Amino acid sequence: MPAMTPMRHLIKKPHDFWSGVMFVGVGGLFAGIAYTYKLGTAARMGPGYFPFMLGLVLMVIGALVIAASLKGEARGKGVDKFHWGPLFWVLGSIVVFGLMLKLTGVLFAGVALVVGSSLGSGEFKLKEIVLLAVGLSIFCAAVFVGGLKLPIPMCPGFDFFDQFAVCRV
Repeated sequence: MPAMTPMRHLIKKPHDFWSGVMFVGVGGLFAGIAYTYKLGTAARMGPGYFPFMLGLVLMVIGALVIAASLKGEARGKGVDKFHWGPLFWVLGSIVVFGLMLKLTGVLFAGVALVVGSSLGSGEFKLKEIVLLAVGLSIFCAAVFVGGLKLPIPMCPGFDFFDQFAVCRV
């Protein structure tokens, strides 16, 4: 009986393999969630049709990437350990932004989002990050509140901020 070959010898390109696994997992998650909505048909699409199809396409792409990672010559070394810190900072900042938006307005919540998510990087420079955060928050406020007229508060609902014209948009 031939000896079993360890799985790591079957995977020629580890980075591609794990990218494919991620695509299949995320695509399956989206397709599964979308399947709970009314799908409809291609002619009369329901709310779940497009995300369901997108999830399936992502799963197919992931399967193709996995298959390609098993063929060819081995290249590269193994995959590094997973870095949880940056993921925590970015996703945590998005959650904090969502919680802060109604309370503090888009200007303050936007600054918190950019500064918080930039803490996940090893190249944090306070002056550059603050300038970027203020610029992006002003841009988002101009586009979403000023241009698109979305009902998002610009500033916190305190009387102090009512004296500023930008807060009364």
